[in-house]
Amino acid sequence: MHVSGGRKACVLFISRFLLFFSLQTFEKLLIANRGEIACRVIKTCKKMGIKTVAIHSDVDANAVHVKMADEAVCVGPAPTGKSYLNMDAIMEVIKKTRAQAVHPGYGFLSENKEFARRLVSYFYLLGYPVMIKASAGGGGKGMRIAWDDEETREGFRFSSQEAASSFGDDRLLIEKFIDNPRHIEIQVLADKHGNALWLNERECSIQRRNQKVVEEAPSTFLDPETRRAMGEQAVALAKAVKYSSAGTVEFLVDSSKNFYFLEMNTRLQVEHPVTECITGLDLVQEMIRVAKGYPLRHKQADIPINGWAVECRVYAEDPYKSFGLPSIGKLSQYQEPLHVPSVRVDSGIQQGSDISIYYDPMISKLITYGSNRAEALKRMEEALDNYVIRGVAHNISLLREVIVHPRFVQGDISTKFLPEVYPDGFKGHKLTDLERRELLATAASLYVAEQLRSQRFLGTPRIPIAKSKRSSWELSVRLGDGNYPIAVSKDGSSFSVEVDGMKLNVTSEWNLASPLLSVTVDGTQRTIQRLSRNASGDTRIQFLGTVYKLQILTKVAAELSKYMPEKAAEDTSSILRSPMPGAVVAVSVKPGDTVSEGQEICVIEAMKMQNSMIAAKTGKVKAVHCKAGDTVGEGDLLVELE
Repeated sequence: MHVSGGRKACVLFISRFLLFFSLQTFEKLLIANRGEIACRVIKTCKKMGIKTVAIHSDVDANAVHVKMADEAVCVGPAPTGKSYLNMDAIMEVIKKTRAQAVHPGYGFLSENKEFARRLVSYFYLLGYPVMIKASAGGGGKGMRIAWDDEETREGFRFSSQEAASSFGDDRLLIEKFIDNPRHIEIQVLADKHGNALWLNERECSIQRRNQKVVEEAPSTFLDPETRRAMGEQAVALAKAVKYSSAGTVEFLVDSSKNFYFLEMNTRLQVEHPVTECITGLDLVQEMIRVAKGYPLRHKQADIPINGWAVECRVYAEDPYKSFGLPSIGKLSQYQEPLHVPSVRVDSGIQQGSDISIYYDPMISKLITYGSNRAEALKRMEEALDNYVIRGVAHNISLLREVIVHPRFVQGDISTKFLPEVYPDGFKGHKLTDLERRELLATAASLYVAEQLRSQRFLGTPRIPIAKSKRSSWELSVRLGDGNYPIAVSKDGSSFSVEVDGMKLNVTSEWNLASPLLSVTVDGTQRTIQRLSRNASGDTRIQFLGTVYKLQILTKVAAELSKYMPEKAAEDTSSILRSPMPGAVVAVSVKPGDTVSEGQEICVIEAMKMQNSMIAAKTGKVKAVHCKAGDTVGEGDLLVELE
């Protein structure tokens, strides 16, 4: 298959292991087999313009596959153990002929794990870094980047285990990893009559753990010429393999708009709704029509780009832990933002649904559409603010920060966007001084509104109650490390709030029974969510997507609180707690063992992803509180050090 710049792609097939040379100039393939399968591979390579090297025993010197190949090398006498199963001899031929991939056919070494391992030790042809990933699936599961031999061995272990757990198939691919690319894919649609279309591109570069988080269509990066070239090659691939149905051809695109074939997903992609939004096609309907045998109803010239669409994947995850470790629980309250114009929500859950450790943590796909990108992003911002999810942690704070970040708004993105923008991990929205004052004024007004509501009675009480005529309050609000004196006065249906010596006007309908509150501060409208409160004045408010913890007290109560002792923080350096709910896959230590800082202690699997838990310091193991097969919750104690 030809891709940009004349590069070619080839696959090394081994039943246990697949080595994929998709991003390196590829000219020569060695066939580690004989007979009809060797002839079959050589014929295919000739069509692809790839030179071939045949190996043979001495008695096969005049075999058909030997004559067909561009080069042929004898690897030993007739006994298979001395020829076609002779790994040392075959490895020498690979080095001597500078073959860049191996096709083992079937039988012989095709399912030999040791042969696969030796080929991986030889992948210096690729050069580091490399991507190790599951051949049978996607979604970031069974995928690791390795920068050296040690990371490759570790990546092989974790990736093969995740692949087996997620897809029932532990085969892997290794491919050259291109640092800092864009991930752009082409949607194709083909029928059983030889017709195929490309339905424009999807930009999928915002990823965490190699799994897409935010997608959009079209891409800000592609010009019409590059879009057409990528589309034509995607269609050529579909036709070459006689593909029929909807499918996706994925590419990596560098800063010079060179694009490199990554893989083809022969299924419906998670992010297909953004394509449906800008083309007007129902891809599921088209798949059903094609399966029934109908020809495509459209021509390439009929496929438009109308407007812009953005999709955010809403996950039950804690984005403050490695950009999203799984969260489990029951959705105690759930309300989709369908009242926002041009919003689509694809979900399979409802209020009361359980999010478990056993399946993918996706809650929904949130899609917004606009006549242009700015409009689609503004609607997404509004939709995220109006999305009510209670009972599990979720990643709305991260999604909102991504779509409003200046780099994303300008289209300056790559697959490394998240680690580049948040090198120390995601910390939530960083308030400006103005936003801080807005939040403090809103929280103080909400507190007073609740105080006033608690003084109202329905009906006529039997005992007359004196009505409070109080119209001003002096409060102390703690936010983060700061304590702020705040004065609130009621002015008709609004509040006048003094923060930092500045007065702000706060208005709202103050429907405290609603999970959503629309509040206007000095003319700026915000949609907030008050998530919790208690008698100690502690309250949690979702503001600009991020949840902030505040403590709101009267001035007198704040003075008295100084005399209350604070609970000492736990020393976490000597203990290892599970950062997420999951199942213990392996425990690598026992009491009395000495461990080094950074050494693996155990492995936790959650939602088919394996996570290595490491020691925070060097020390001796005091106690182990888990074993392989145990189910653990977030915060459960796993191991103690002396």
